[in-house]
Amino acid sequence: MVRWVKSLQWLAMGLMAASFSAGAQEQFAEGKDFLRLKNPVAVESGAKIEVIEFFSYGCPHCKDLEEYLGPWLKKVPADVSFKRVPVSFQPAWTNLGKIYYTLDALGREDLSVKVFQAYHSANVRLSEEKTFFDWAAGNGLDATKVKEMWASFAVNSKMNRAKTLASNYSVDSVPVIFVDGKFKVQATTAGGQGTIAHKNIPAAIEFLVAKARSERKK
Repeated sequence: MVRWVKSLQWLAMGLMAASFSAGAQEQFAEGKDFLRLKNPVAVESGAKIEVIEFFSYGCPHCKDLEEYLGPWLKKVPADVSFKRVPVSFQPAWTNLGKIYYTLDALGREDLSVKVFQAYHSANVRLSEEKTFFDWAAGNGLDATKVKEMWASFAVNSKMNRAKTLASNYSVDSVPVIFVDGKFKVQATTAGGQGTIAHKNIPAAIEFLVAKARSERKK
């Protein structure tokens, strides 16, 4: 009897897994919910599957996505390398990109949520250097270290690299996410791009990571 019950349990689990897999395949369709790049971009993550989010603190849609992407980042699989790349579509966004790399270099990327809130909800003009420095000090950062990192060769180099990556991926709107240099997924925005709601982006990333993982084994 015990063996029979366990067999049924394993069968049920198998059916649930198969059902989930089939559902995921129906939920995210190539050409509709995500695109396969005609010309894949070489990844820099080695054996790990690379996931890149192109974004800007100045983008309201990026702020909306953060609500759902933030929690997912706390459970990124061990074989996945995630990184953010700021874009500079307008002059003010250049300094916002420097904010990201400055916080990242200081080990305080966790303040990204507060940056979004300050910029969009409190109308703090963080794109102005002095305003950002004051804001950083008000959030517990060492003002001297912030200014040094802001003007550092490392941050400026990363900004130049970000421009190159955005060009390599032909990024023309944000937020947009690329998985393993071959898949592109984008949430619905006011401009009509993308077909997936912000809340479903983490699931779409997981789906594409699994797809990339499978294709790497071939």
